Amino acid sequence: MDTLSSSFLQKNSLTFPPLLHLQSKTPTVRINLNSKPKISSSIGTTVHTSKQPKITGKKKQSLLTNLFNSLDDYVCKFIDPPHRPSIDPKIVLSGNFAPVDELPPTACEVEEGSLPQCLDGAYIRNGPNPQFTPRGPHHLFDGDGMLHSIKISNGKATFCSRFVKTYKYRVERDIGFPIVINYFSAYTSLLATMARYTVAIGRVLSGQYDFRRGTGNANTSVAHFGAKLFALCESDLPYAFNQTPGGDIITLGRHEPYGAPLESMTAHPKVDYETGEAFAFRHNIQRPYLTYFRINPDGIKQPEVKIFSKNKRHRDKTGGDNQGNQPALVDPTKVAKLGIIPRYAEDEKEMWWVEVPGLNFVHAVNAWEEDGGDTIVMVAPNVLAVEHVMERLDMTHSLMERIEINVKTKMVTRRPMAARCLDFAVINPAYVGKKTRAKDGRGGETRPITFHGRIRRLHGG
Repeated sequence: MDTLSSSFLQKNSLTFPPLLHLQSKTPTVRINLNSKPKISSSIGTTVHTSKQPKITGKKKQSLLTNLFNSLDDYVCKFIDPPHRPSIDPKIVLSGNFAPVDELPPTACEVEEGSLPQCLDGAYIRNGPNPQFTPRGPHHLFDGDGMLHSIKISNGKATFCSRFVKTYKYRVERDIGFPIVINYFSAYTSLLATMARYTVAIGRVLSGQYDFRRGTGNANTSVAHFGAKLFALCESDLPYAFNQTPGGDIITLGRHEPYGAPLESMTAHPKVDYETGEAFAFRHNIQRPYLTYFRINPDGIKQPEVKIFSKNKRHRDKTGGDNQGNQPALVDPTKVAKLGIIPRYAEDEKEMWWVEVPGLNFVHAVNAWEEDGGDTIVMVAPNVLAVEHVMERLDMTHSLMERIEINVKTKMVTRRPMAARCLDFAVINPAYVGKKTRAKDGRGGETRPITFHGRIRRLHGG
């Protein structure tokens, strides 16, 4: 069965419902999910539901648990300053951003047209969906991972939504209360941040939570490599899951072979569809800061290459400012650099760097080699006014650029490719690492760029 991942709709909020593009010459298909929720589209499939998730799993709590929960409530009510719009749950979780319930496999009724009998597979996407209504600050990127799937086979469609059953999700479900600090929204003030971490330390010392088993919510993307499906986020190791023949989604567990207990892994590994290999990295606040590794076609992680083990000056400035207001800051005194490393590198000395002043990007679209390997071409959005990227997206502009690096001279040339604000752009994963071309609005070919697939604007008309 072929499975498409959320990489076609990168960055994952519930505001952007799952889409299934039926690229065939059959008539328009409209289907609904027994009317609740309704699924219909002339192009694909869109899911709408506004029902709030119920707080489940509450059990009789110990005195210590109730004490910690009360302290959390006190911090949210009396220590937190007024919430900024970017972390006010009344704003970021309103309307189409509102959390949704799990939905077991449910048959979709075909209202118009028909589904091709030859279409056999599933579209699966991932996104943050808080298990509990937040009491304090909440960023859109916080929230438990939820997998949405539309499985199509034999002319029938089945829709299903399930939480990724991470360790964090299960502990909080049993306690009936959110207890893990949100990375993107916890830094509201120095006093509130210190208070939250004090309560968190108390939970760990009392045995209520084991940080060695992970704190991630697996809410960022979906990847398929090593014959496994994974739900990923940047703050933890991947969680493996399966889809049953009936369309249900089952979490298999945290995939420990890809790292030590306190390690994490990128949420966006690059997969070579020809060799079956995956290429990934992990970062940390302590040595070696950044490591690169390869996962072979059998899903076995190869030895890591320690990139920043000796050179500390390339580290990002993280951990919030002196008021505790943000988890990450921009250091304007540093010059952006691009690092190039061979895919089969065995030592950090094989990596080389080029300075690219003024280039600020988070999600590269694609990269490939030209001129017999003498030129590296990369397409990526340059985030202008990058200091606002976490707090005021309306004050940023992501300008898509083509960056060319001369391997021999180490010279870099850049040019803009689109004037509109574009980020989280993706391509057909089968073309990752290969030269690709764009299509203009009339179906004709334009200059070599990588705008295959869906590109979503952050804001604007």
